[in-house]
Amino acid sequence: MQSLTTFSSLDNNLRKNLTAIFLAGLFFWSSMASQLPTLPLYVRTLTQSFDQIGIVMGSFAIGLLVCRSYLGRLSDRKGRRYTMRIGLIVAAIVPLCYAALPSIPLLMFFRAVHGISIAAFAASYSALVSDLAPIEKRGEIIGYMSLVNPLGLAFGPAIGGLMYEAWGYQLLFISASLLAIAGLLLTTQIETEGDIGNRQVGSANTAKPKFWETFLNPRVRVPSTILLLVGFAFGTLSAFMPLLMQQKHVPLNAGLFYMAAALSGFIIRFPVGRLSDEWGRGIFISIGIFFYAASMGIIYFANHDYEFLLSGIAEGIGSGIVIPAIVSLLADRTVPQERGYVFGMTWIGFDLGIALAGPIMGKLIAFVGLANIFAIATGLCLMGMAIFSTQSNKTLSDSFKFAIGKTSDRYAVKSSTIRI
Repeated sequence: MQSLTTFSSLDNNLRKNLTAIFLAGLFFWSSMASQLPTLPLYVRTLTQSFDQIGIVMGSFAIGLLVCRSYLGRLSDRKGRRYTMRIGLIVAAIVPLCYAALPSIPLLMFFRAVHGISIAAFAASYSALVSDLAPIEKRGEIIGYMSLVNPLGLAFGPAIGGLMYEAWGYQLLFISASLLAIAGLLLTTQIETEGDIGNRQVGSANTAKPKFWETFLNPRVRVPSTILLLVGFAFGTLSAFMPLLMQQKHVPLNAGLFYMAAALSGFIIRFPVGRLSDEWGRGIFISIGIFFYAASMGIIYFANHDYEFLLSGIAEGIGSGIVIPAIVSLLADRTVPQERGYVFGMTWIGFDLGIALAGPIMGKLIAFVGLANIFAIATGLCLMGMAIFSTQSNKTLSDSFKFAIGKTSDRYAVKSSTIRI
């Protein structure tokens, strides 16, 4: 198996560290995903308003938006493990607050606080893997290490659904907390963060970029815009897909949707990471966005359980391609002393998409109906394809060629200048 061959060729210490990082990520995402299929239903036990459900679910992104850039820079300054632990501590505490304080205003607040966990953990995890991965195998290793997300989406909803059906919401939230604590303990086994000295010296000697200067730079703006539109689609799905299944009387546990997505995302990442090193990131980002659009379109038409499962498979393929491809693209475009900050800045787009999806789509449901918001999400994904194929590189021609894998990334940092 190619992945085993790749990892067996790595230095023993590097392999040990990547294993510890992977397991910590697996427990983190299992904790987060355990609440995905049931939290909208939990909120609905407290209110029948789609507006309030959307606002509660979308509040998650407030913590992400407020803290992303700060925590990304903190990751560059204090270290990746430091901010990963912040994320895991927040992920351990907040589910207990959901269980202990069930009211709409408090859920809005704690959902916002919960968003800090991903702001702290996700960018630090990606930056740490990028720091450690050998340049010539970067896309492949990032692809394998990003498997924590689909695996977490497979295990998490299964654990959460089991706990909910057997013992109710209280045990579900306690289980989510315990999973995060297990991830926190595993971070003690991470022994290195790469060449920290170079990163810290570089950070000290380099002028700190301004927020808008970084955010509006084309190397960041376009990936962030793509993530904004994909995040909007994902926010729509996570907030309202279980409710649509309930409305259509589809006899399918929503957790199975996420398991189907996880399985397809798991399988697709094995070849994609390696091939993106050979063929370039652009073509895979284009393919990933297309599958995300297909997933939203299938949900719009779905009336049967197998159709929702098919949508889950398409969503898993989409996220399994586009997320690691964008992470690899950002790694190509950055040097270690800025990587955590730029990763955090770029992912603001995804956060904003999630934040806007809940309240905006919740409002639109009153005018267009629950199913039609997924048609809107489909259109937004197709818009993302158009933006990427026309603006992802320095000229229109280069952008289109990059999007179909016919030219290289003009914003990539030359390997000789990257210090890992």
